[in-house]
Amino acid sequence: WHNHSAMNDLLVGFGLVLVIEGLLWALAPHLALRFLEGAAATPEATLRTAGWTAVVLGAGLVWLIRG
Repeated sequence: WHNHSAMNDLLVGFGLVLVIEGLLWALAPHLALRFLEGAAATPEATLRTAGWTAVVLGAGLVWLIRG
């Protein structure tokens, strides 16, 4: 049961990411393109740091909510 619940949570999380990303592209494609251009001009080390920061904050948020 526990693994089934964790898999459901993972799938729900993935689904929410798709919804948010899809809304960005559907409602403001020009903004999404500007984000991509900005990311392409950003040094790799900065992108990596931002990515790991997002991972830590996201995991912390999930841990706080799900306990």
